[in-house]
Amino acid sequence: MSEDVLSFEEAMERFDPVLGFEVHVELNTNTKMFDAAPNTFGDEPNTNITPVSLGLPGVLPVVNGKAVESAIKLGLALNCSIAEKCHFARKNYFYPDTPKNFQTSQYDEPIAFDGQLELELEDGTPFTIEIERAHMEEDAGKLTHVGGATGRIQGASHSLVDYNRSGVPLIEIVTKPIVGAGSRAPELARVYVAAIREIVKNLGISDARMERGNVRCDANVSLMPKGTTEFGTRSETKNVNSLRAVERAVRFEIQRHAAVLSAGEKIVQETRHWHEDTRSTTSGRPKSDADDYRYFPEPDLVPVVTTEAWIEELRAQLPEPPAQRRKRLKAEWGYSDEEFRDVVNAGVMDEIEQTIAAGASPAVARKWWMGEIARLAKQAEVEIVDLPVTAAHVVEVNALIDEGKINDKLAKKVIGFVIEGEGSPSEIVEARGLAVVSDDGALTAAVDDAMAQMPDVVEKIKGGKVQAVGALIGPVMKATRGQADAGRVRQIILEKLGVQG
Repeated sequence: MSEDVLSFEEAMERFDPVLGFEVHVELNTNTKMFDAAPNTFGDEPNTNITPVSLGLPGVLPVVNGKAVESAIKLGLALNCSIAEKCHFARKNYFYPDTPKNFQTSQYDEPIAFDGQLELELEDGTPFTIEIERAHMEEDAGKLTHVGGATGRIQGASHSLVDYNRSGVPLIEIVTKPIVGAGSRAPELARVYVAAIREIVKNLGISDARMERGNVRCDANVSLMPKGTTEFGTRSETKNVNSLRAVERAVRFEIQRHAAVLSAGEKIVQETRHWHEDTRSTTSGRPKSDADDYRYFPEPDLVPVVTTEAWIEELRAQLPEPPAQRRKRLKAEWGYSDEEFRDVVNAGVMDEIEQTIAAGASPAVARKWWMGEIARLAKQAEVEIVDLPVTAAHVVEVNALIDEGKINDKLAKKVIGFVIEGEGSPSEIVEARGLAVVSDDGALTAAVDDAMAQMPDVVEKIKGGKVQAVGALIGPVMKATRGQADAGRVRQIILEKLGVQG
């Protein structure tokens, strides 16, 4: 059933949005949060499990020390206070992908709390996000719904469960309520999640692949009528796993809330599901409050106790902060404010840095990542970094151009074939016969044909209008499928006509 929505502009005239984000970050530890089962992605279903993963009777969990260190590092990177002592709790609820019937999490004593994150919106406007807490927990398994047309539970005949992900270490980062974003609330949502992804990737604690669910966002939205200060009833759109989707989901929920409230109805406190195909949300389940989960301390795990020396040791291991790194790279690369902002907003700073480190100039790296690769990502409606093209591919393509084996037009085709999985740039050029035609015999024949078809242009060139050569180069490029060496074609034309140029 489609939801009624108000236009975004009208919604902003009537209401002020209040946001809140819960970002779940899967850690890249070798083993799971509480047992020795492997923490790897993409293995055969139900192979990375142990009795502890399944919560079988009599098992005893043990905390993953590396996961605790990762949580402390993330807390420090978010300018949080680190707890001197904290414990785990059982969050009780039944769901078929949670084999224990409870999730081991943290409730009243998170590992990190009271932090803040300084952000910049696309135009450089600063915005501060207050962090309430970052706590450790375990991931649930994964359900695959079978028999329906969409792969969702609606219409499915049955569901299959894979417990490989059950017990994978998670850190959940919870913000305090965010006010004051106004019409830029959807943009702020995207920028915030992008910043979290950048931080955890920079720390090396997560693979941060959103398409794999390494970073997932639960986006909370409520509205206040203009001129009021009391928060409205919120909805929570669950497990949004792309930057574009986070922005769109927040925008849609603002419009949906505005339509409901404008009609004199009440918002239901519930979870919502985001549908990328329709760019809309649908109702999930009534949203539970904390007391519904019947939290109580996990009796099988001892508290986590930190020391100042340990915290300072981990602080010393932190990499260069992202904001400081951006400032340094902008200066090193010589990009303008606008150019660098575009790179950051596109999420390809790492890719450009890797491309430059592999031998490309800053200008060449930006040209490819912000040009053809960005165009192909937009065409496919995915993030640039989700395309299967690497810094090495870009450097190889540019080397082929520098060697005169291909031109820019052919290089764009090669990048497209790389993304389609046809191999490396050199392999594609060889297999598809895309090398530039520089053989004078073939070029001269094509030039003769073009001159025969356009005698008026020939006369103009003979008369001194050398710029008219371009009109002849075009047909030659067409005849050679864009593979002619344009510079050599120009030389041949001028030599044939006895014109200096």
